[in-house]
Parts: sequence; C-alpha cells; structure tokens
Amino acid sequence: MKARDFRHAAWESLRGKWGTMVLATLIYVLILGACGTLAFIFVGGIAALLLTGAFVLGLAGMGLAAARGQSVNAGQVFDGFKQYGSSLALYLLIAIFTFLWTLLLIVPGIVKALSYSMSWYILNDDPSIGANAARKRSMELMKGHKWRLFCLQLSFIGWGILCVLTLGILTLWVTPYMETARAHFYRALTDGDAPAEQAPAAQQ
Repeated sequence: MKARDFRHAAWESLRGKWGTMVLATLIYVLILGACGTLAFIFVGGIAALLLTGAFVLGLAGMGLAAARGQSVNAGQVFDGFKQYGSSLALYLLIAIFTFLWTLLLIVPGIVKALSYSMSWYILNDDPSIGANAARKRSMELMKGHKWRLFCLQLSFIGWGILCVLTLGILTLWVTPYMETARAHFYRALTDGDAPAEQAPAAQQ
C-alpha cells in the first residue's frame, strides 16, 4: 500500500464518523489549549504535560477503532485516562528519547519519532504491555518502514497548508484523518504479526 491507499482507506473508514471524530478532536484541542493559555503561570504547562499522553492515547484508540470498522463515540477521547500511568510514561519516554536524538541532528530525531510512532496503537491493543515495551515494540515494527510512514505523513502537507489558511479550523478534520490513516498503517504492519509481548527487551 502507498500513501494514497492509506489515505483512501482512512477516508472510507471515517464515513458516518466524521462528526464524532471532530467533536473528540475539539475536546482535545480546547482542553490542551486552555492549558497552553495558563502556561505563563506555570501550572498550565504542568497540566499539559500531565494530560497530553492520555489524550493522544485516546485519539489513537479512536483512529484504530475507526480503521477496524468499529463504532466510536466522543467520550472515547478520555479512554487514555484508563491507562493514565502508561500513557504518561510513554509520552515522557518518547519526548525524552526524541529530544536526545534531536540534539545530535534534526534528522536522527525525525527518524526516532517515526520509529516510536506505533507505540500508541500497540498500547491500545495491549494495555498490559507497559510504556517502555510498547516503545520497543514500535521500533521493531517500524524497521524498514520508516520511509513509508514519512511519505504518508508528508502526503498531508497540502492539508496542513489549508489548516493554516483556515486559521487552524480545518485541523479538527485533518487530525482524525491523519490519525486513522496511521492506524491503517499500523494494521498493515501487524496483520499476522507476532504478539506484542514477544518484542526484544534490550533496545533503546
């Protein structure tokens, strides 16, 4: 499958679900936007740090459900809080490792971000796996596939420009579109794959 195939699959999966996905994205944007507004008094930045992982996990779960043809509801955006500890740990691990690789050069940071990108779907599929194991499992899945995912994400650049031109309003639609496309990418990697708990444990 090429980038356009994943985009097409995502578009088809979102039929009848756009309103729900947009509402969930709006909730996410409003809550984290409020935290950003309060960042100048420090507490907002801490709140954003503590909440982002759970919301990212919830949105990833919704994208995965849509990709699998399952029903979705806006309340699922809060499902990440059911795995709050793991979602926070995963968010911090990805942020720290990506930052450290970025200190070397921008390109290694991008490569690592792509390498860790499937972690959220893995954690949705197997909540018991834990944050670090999900990150390592993502690295295994993404071996030889990082360029494909990069091309998929780059194919949304036109939508990104339109988001800017609409003062960010279109982001409410583009975010679930991208999320569901990535979920289809994850499905393409994991169909018939080994269970997550078999991932090697010695990688960084």
